[in-house]
Amino acid sequence: MKIQKTNAARLLDKAKVDYRLVPYEVDENNLAVDHVAEQLGQDIRSVFKTLVLRGDKTGYLVCVVPGDCEVSLKKTAKVSGNKSVEMIPMKDLLNVTGYIRGGCSPIGMKKHFATFIHESCEEFPKIYVSAGVRGLQIEIAPEDLLIQSGAITADIVE
Repeated sequence: MKIQKTNAARLLDKAKVDYRLVPYEVDENNLAVDHVAEQLGQDIRSVFKTLVLRGDKTGYLVCVVPGDCEVSLKKTAKVSGNKSVEMIPMKDLLNVTGYIRGGCSPIGMKKHFATFIHESCEEFPKIYVSAGVRGLQIEIAPEDLLIQSGAITADIVE
């Protein structure tokens, strides 16, 4: 089966980063990360979800957190230099990032936003993030993801 390259994959190719595209079966009624992890046959802690928030001072920012965790608005505000942050409305996601729910990658958004990846990513040799479309994940070394997304690690979960 030929896998269609996404913008995120093309950017990784251009940077000569070692990664692997991993397809999975999409359930439109269940876009939750636990379903993705199950489809991949991976530990949910190694399958990360990409969330977009807005800070009261800095504007948009991106949080990449393990599938079994919830982002902490309080910790994220502190680490990002904001007094408060909130999730952006789902209807704004495509316009802000160029990606849809269930297919939002921390690589290749319309423009670069401050990005924070939960520090637990470093516990795994490879982690999974969306490749930019539903049904496709990128398997990548955490240090490569940090470099390519311009991210820093932080404690940003509940």
